[in-house]
Amino acid sequence: MLARQRQALILDRIRDEGAVRVGDLARELAVSDMTVRRDLEVLHERGLLEKVHGGATALSPLALFEPGFAAKSALQQPEKAAIAEAAAALIEPGMAIAISAGTTTHAMGARVAEIPGVTVVTNAIGVAEVLHRIGRRDQTVILTGGTRTPSEALVGPFTVAQLRSIHVDLVFMGVHGMDAKAGFTCPNLLEAETDSALIEAGRRLVVLADHTKWGVVGIASIARLDQADVLVTDTGLSAEARAALDEHVGRIIVADGGTGEEVAPVIAGGVRSMSAAAARAH
Repeated sequence: MLARQRQALILDRIRDEGAVRVGDLARELAVSDMTVRRDLEVLHERGLLEKVHGGATALSPLALFEPGFAAKSALQQPEKAAIAEAAAALIEPGMAIAISAGTTTHAMGARVAEIPGVTVVTNAIGVAEVLHRIGRRDQTVILTGGTRTPSEALVGPFTVAQLRSIHVDLVFMGVHGMDAKAGFTCPNLLEAETDSALIEAGRRLVVLADHTKWGVVGIASIARLDQADVLVTDTGLSAEARAALDEHVGRIIVADGGTGEEVAPVIAGGVRSMSAAAARAH
């Protein structure tokens, strides 16, 4: 198969699914990972896609653009795993927590299942399924009703009405983007309204967002940056982004999927960089 034929197939896949992984393309096209990476580099340089760690995503200037859950799950997997573990380390046995929809919050599911006596309120179908499958008898899982979105969230007026009657200790929020001016955003108006109701139900807000979310702006604002008590992100976040976030966010945890050692001391302004295992012990 000629390079231009491979590249055409890659673009077709991205248009259909929103994102692609190098390994999946290599198997489908029967070529090496290196060949796929070269094709992605060519298409990136031509402005036809956006290269990311482990694959590529569609380019879209639209604030309404939202890849499906499966497409987003394929991206930044190591970062999401480290963020999920560091975020779950903030939960104490017996707490009542809320978890929003999203691929990073979904990664928290199995880790939350390890914590005894937790009550979990969620509008995320995938999170509820993970907790139900593991099935701890000392946990209570409450799944809201609502209308399903591409991110596997249940949203809408019915969901918001339910959330207004609850109170939890911590809210764990996944976001589509974070920006100094727009704050935390998502591409779905109803989901933004539902996420805002989740935030109002909690005493403290923990936002889970990998470094690729910085500078991305969805059509709907969920919360201001200064509404986040804790932001859990990864080591790919630039120093410039850290400095901007540090002006607004109460505490920033930079999770690293490494060996378990704390990789840096406390930085000016309260930014802490730690491995997932270090966060668990923190």
